[in-house]
Parts: sequence; structure tokens; C-alpha cells
Amino acid sequence: MNSTVHYDGPSNEAVLRLFLTTERTVLDLGCGAGSNARVLQERGFVVHGVTASVSEKASAMQWCEQVFIHDLEQGLPPELQPNYDVVLASHVLEHIRQPEVLLGDIRRILGTPTSRLIVAIPNLLFYKNRAALALGRVEYQDAGLMDETHYKWYTFDSCQQLLEAAGFRVDRRVADGSAPLGPVRRILPSSASARIDRLCCRWVPGLFGYQLIFVARSANDAAGEAEAHRGDGAEP
Repeated sequence: MNSTVHYDGPSNEAVLRLFLTTERTVLDLGCGAGSNARVLQERGFVVHGVTASVSEKASAMQWCEQVFIHDLEQGLPPELQPNYDVVLASHVLEHIRQPEVLLGDIRRILGTPTSRLIVAIPNLLFYKNRAALALGRVEYQDAGLMDETHYKWYTFDSCQQLLEAAGFRVDRRVADGSAPLGPVRRILPSSASARIDRLCCRWVPGLFGYQLIFVARSANDAAGEAEAHRGDGAEP
């Protein structure tokens, strides 16, 4: 647990687009200085945050109703109650040595059968990183794909397997990234290059996705909801 870290990066727009207007309460894990919480609060969400950093808490409190100082390696703060519509773990799991403990706690505090976990992880095999690795360059950095504080790496399949083993059902998974357009990007309309990026991330997510995003629910709740729907349509 490093209480001196202060992360104040941009909000994760690809993740924030996945929030629903019917959702109201959010637990933002690894909330940093509150970049995601700020956008969510401005949209009318009630946000609680968790960080290991005292200085991050001071900044995030502008946007969060409450911020807990806690080491996520030990799971969630024990005082949290099961009343969240969404738990957000944006670039968190790769920093955790034993994510199974944290994921187990997350399942317990999801408020309703429709409550969701949204996870974003970096993709080690993004094409720019593949090229660097092929050339023998493995250089850790202060942030980004090669952040020196990353303990684990996940692929689309291995992260889904991790979530499923922890009792979640993955309802959706998407990649967010870009295609290697080079100088062509400067002459294309921004809408055209954005469309190419989306298509490439859809076709080969493990190559063109800079980050991999998962939307999941408790498997028990998802199965119960499906059973209820079947019962609603059954003949008397």
C-alpha cells in the first residue's frame, strides 16, 4: 500500500460510455484524484471512491460523497454496504497480486441482481507493444501499458476466465484502441479514422485494443433473472 502516490490522469471515456441512465450509485475502485468520479458526479451519479493515497482522497472528495483509504490487495473496506448499482475497476486488477479476494468482496456488495461490475485492463499485446517486444525492448515506465507497478497481465480470455472463476457472468467485452494509420490519420476526417479504429478493435481486439473492457454481473443473479423471465413466459 503506497499512501504517497497521486494519480490525476484523464477520465476513461470508453468506460464511462457504458454507464446507464437508470444507474445511480457507483463505487469507484482506485479512484485516483477523481477524474472518473468528476464526470459521473456531473451526470448525476452518487460516487464513493477507494484509494490508498491520502492526497488522492483529498482531491477526489470534490466529486465523491465518500472516499475510503484502503489497500485493495486486502479486498474491500469492511464497512461497505451492498447498495451499489455499479462497481468500477478501471485499470485496477493488474495492480493486485491476488485479485480473487477483491472480486469476491465486489460480488458481495453489488446492490441488486442488475448491479454490474465494469472492469478495464491494459492490453500488453497492443500492436505498438508487440513491436517493441519483438525488437527486444522491455522498458518499464511510470504509467501506461508498461507501468512498473503492474503485477499481472491479462488477455480477453484470461480476464474473462478470472471473472467467471470469481462468480461473475460476463455480459459484454469490448476493446478500445486504435489502428496503425500513421500519417494517413492526419488527412482523414476524424469520423473516418474513429470508424476505422472501432472496426479494427472489433475484428482483432487483442491486437488493436489499448485497453480491454468487461461488463459483468454476479452469475447467481444473472441465472436467477433468466429463470424469472422464463417463468414469466411459461404457460399456467
